[in-house]
Formats: sequence, structure tokens, C-alpha cells
Amino acid sequence: MHSLARPTFSTIAALVMLAQPIFAFQSPLSDESVREAYFLGQRHDGSLEGLVEKSTRHFPAPKTGPYISSLMFVTPFVNAALLSSNYIGNYSAQQAELDHRQAGKEIVKVTVQIQLTETYGQFIAAAKPNSRPASTSALIPRPDDFWRDFQVQIFNGDQALSADVYHGRPNYSCGEYGPCILIGATLTYEFPAEAFSADSASITVEPPEGESVTADFDLSRLR
Repeated sequence: MHSLARPTFSTIAALVMLAQPIFAFQSPLSDESVREAYFLGQRHDGSLEGLVEKSTRHFPAPKTGPYISSLMFVTPFVNAALLSSNYIGNYSAQQAELDHRQAGKEIVKVTVQIQLTETYGQFIAAAKPNSRPASTSALIPRPDDFWRDFQVQIFNGDQALSADVYHGRPNYSCGEYGPCILIGATLTYEFPAEAFSADSASITVEPPEGESVTADFDLSRLR
């Protein structure tokens, strides 16, 4: 009577791999990957900027309307390297690993950069009272939460996603002695890494006026 063959190590390993979530980019990060991201962020030699550039799509300025200048897809590895780059001095690889473990779930960040233009500037026409002639309309500062008028759609393959966390902040240019001037906004959307299970992702931004922009990302080419 033949006994059942014991599963080989390779068979067990294959079953374990099938049981784990598989993503086109690195997630979850191993301790070695966290250390690699830490050292990459600490170099300050342009290496991190090159990696970030692979995750960024730039667009030409429009003829009219606001300028959606760039869209960025930040993987857990790039995010860990960026966090490391913010520290100078007393910050170790061991601390980076501890911070990563304490953070819990790994996330993907999507960042949208918006700039004001001559046709979509820092001032807008004020609502005119009925009694005021149309030729005397006044200008008022554009609200600093103008970014709420922009519609952002983010897709995992063909599946539309809803961000767990999102926020926007206005960007200002401040002179040494003069007032600060509104020049644009940065929008950030956060997702758990497992939300991106496909090999591709896309981001579409529809401004309140002007043309929309779309960026496609091959996730298998990102860290």
C-alpha cells in the first residue's frame, strides 16, 4: 500500500505565495526593502528624485483654465524613501523599520498639483448686486479651497476607487516683505496598498473649466 507523498518544500512555498496578496509594485515591504528605502532617502544625491520622477506624469500648460501640472502615484517603497529623506541627522535604519511597523497598513498616495494661470488667477469677479452696472464689477480673492471644484477619479485597472483619506492645501508664494499670493493647490489621496491589485492604474482630473487630464501608470514598472 502506497503512502501519500509528502508535499515538497517548493510545493509548500508555492501554496504560501498563492495565499499572499500579490501586487505589481512592492507590498508589503520586507525589512530589507524598508532599509533600502531608508538609505535611498538619506543619500541626497538625486537617486530618490529619479525614482520619484518615474512615478510622476507632467503636463503642458493649457491655453485657458487652471494648470494641472503633475500627477504622482506614490508606492509604499517610494513613500518610505520620502519619509526618510525628511530626516537629517539622528535617524537610523532601525528607527525607520520600527516606524514602518508601527504605521500599520502600507498606503499608496496620489498627489495632484494645480497651478493658477492668467485665465484662472488669484482673483474672481464678485457677485454683482442688481442695482450695480455690469461695467463696475469688482474683483475679490479666489477662495483658498478652490480645489474643491476639481473632480478627481482614480482607477485600479477599470475599477473606480474611493479614497480612505483625502485633503487639499492651498499653495502660496510669499515675498520677503510683501503679502502672500495664492498660486495653486496640492491634493493628496490615500489608499491601502491592497486597493491596487491590477497591473495598471489611472488618474483623471476634471477642472471646473478647461480640459481634463489623465495619467496612466504601469504598476509593474514601479517599486
